[in-house]
Amino acid sequence: MSPYAASLNGTRHVFADLKTLLACASPLRSGDQLAGIAAESDERRVAAKLALADLPLRRFLDEAVVPYEQDEVTRLIIDSHDAAAFAPVATLTVGEFRDWLLSYQADTATLTALAPGLTPEMVAAVSKLMRNQDLIAVAAKCRVVTAFRNTLGQPGRLASRLQPNHPTDDPEGIAAALLDGLLFGIGDAVIGINPASDSVSDGIRLLELLEAIRQRFDIPTQSCVLAHVTATLQMIERNAPVDLVFQSIAGTEAANKGFGVDLAVLREAREAALALKRGSVGDNVMYFETGQGSALSADAHHGVDQQTLEVRAYAVARAFRPLLVNTVVGFIGPEYLFDAKQIIRAGLEDHCCGKLLGLPMGVDVCYTNHAEADQDDMDSLMTLLGTAGVNFLIAVPGADDVMLNYQSLSFHDVLGLRHLLKLQPAPEFEAWLGRMGMLDTTGRLPPPDQAVLRRLSGLTTS
Repeated sequence: MSPYAASLNGTRHVFADLKTLLACASPLRSGDQLAGIAAESDERRVAAKLALADLPLRRFLDEAVVPYEQDEVTRLIIDSHDAAAFAPVATLTVGEFRDWLLSYQADTATLTALAPGLTPEMVAAVSKLMRNQDLIAVAAKCRVVTAFRNTLGQPGRLASRLQPNHPTDDPEGIAAALLDGLLFGIGDAVIGINPASDSVSDGIRLLELLEAIRQRFDIPTQSCVLAHVTATLQMIERNAPVDLVFQSIAGTEAANKGFGVDLAVLREAREAALALKRGSVGDNVMYFETGQGSALSADAHHGVDQQTLEVRAYAVARAFRPLLVNTVVGFIGPEYLFDAKQIIRAGLEDHCCGKLLGLPMGVDVCYTNHAEADQDDMDSLMTLLGTAGVNFLIAVPGADDVMLNYQSLSFHDVLGLRHLLKLQPAPEFEAWLGRMGMLDTTGRLPPPDQAVLRRLSGLTTS
């Protein structure tokens, strides 16, 4: 392909290929600087945006940022592209596509029908031309509904993952955190534990703990031990009560190999989980986690910017009809997203791009303690994502994950956001809260009284 170029202030800026153009058009972030692919100046960044705005969307079907012959993710993207779904926007440039996405014409039904026709690179490109307000406005028009034991993603709903991690996988500690979360109405998306051990037998023990609690109180939710997919397959073989199969994924074949996975093993895991038939209202059995910078940290980025690679990971997720996908937006560290400005921007990008591709996007609103960010910044991102219609958020006791050593949202943060934006949990979970006597006459969840505590008594005893 010929170079891409734009003139600005009397200077002609030339970009050697599509991946260079996309990298230079990205908002500034430390990961692209670390990779040596970021624009050298704000002027060059603006010039790249100008060149990108004039680029026909069709070009992304002709020029791959990672070679087709070398990468199974690229092959998945190209081979699964739905030309008929793409047809309504096929004649647009990237800039025209942005304007169309913000128009009244691009409503929820239209965007749902369009999703199979969009490639990750198209979506990443248009997001680079958007302000934060644009990302929120477009994402708010996208609805992706999934189901397993409850229904997630409906209008007026905000789900949550209850993350009762413990540094030694102690069942008493996990149960105490679990009780705390349930009393705040958290856990409708999933009750998900990051295990401290990679032992299959320990994973089974945790699954059996969660299953016993779920059955005892007839909780309409799903559980997950976030072990490696191959460990989960072994748990299934040993008749463990597996609801969801979890795996971290990335946007290139080489980066996924760094995670120890490929598309074939993900297909095998999904088929194994489906065969268990544990869902009651749906059969979305996969849970994926992503994060900007993962491909660079694995030295598997092929010179492509981290945000474009993040959106390519969503193409992997889309192929397996997941119940949940979330970006752990600030978890990888300031080497990739340096400060609150970069974390907030990335969170809004990830959510909007995932939704445009038809994914049930959630966000772990989080940061590490060596990043230039604090809990006020997370409050801001959480509120923006709530306005943008995020499917679910992750919450941990006191906003401090004592096992993974990072800062996220607390249970009361998510509850407060629901009250502020007049959002409810998943409908089946909301009905359960009502049956447990945990809702007031207006459907809000107030502090629990002694009767509720007695009803849930024994949860933390062995």
